[in-house]
Amino acid sequence: MARCVSCGMLRSMITVTERAAQKVRQIAVEENLSDQGLRLRVIGGGCAGFTYDLYFEDAVSEVDEQFESLGVKLFVDPLSFQYLSDTEIDYVEGVHGAGFKFNNPTATGSCGCGSSFSA
Repeated sequence: MARCVSCGMLRSMITVTERAAQKVRQIAVEENLSDQGLRLRVIGGGCAGFTYDLYFEDAVSEVDEQFESLGVKLFVDPLSFQYLSDTEIDYVEGVHGAGFKFNNPTATGSCGCGSSFSA
């Protein structure tokens, strides 16, 4: 549990690993986005039912959950938060490429691509 930035309450939280935080900071500097946060969304689609969406954004809605993990600002809409609670975001590099990996305890299944899940 951690304190929610937007509401001040103790809540389940979304976190990033040190490796993911370093990559987010690197991309932000390279793309001149250092003043923005990371928007996390869950959208319908993908081979398992839901897909993760991740991008930089500076527009925060009053209903968004706002977190900060290792200096990375995270913005999540209420609908997506129900699927992302207690999720850890990592950055991995391997033979099949590199990218952000969501370690999501609420996912009941996933597909081989790693970016689609069921809940």
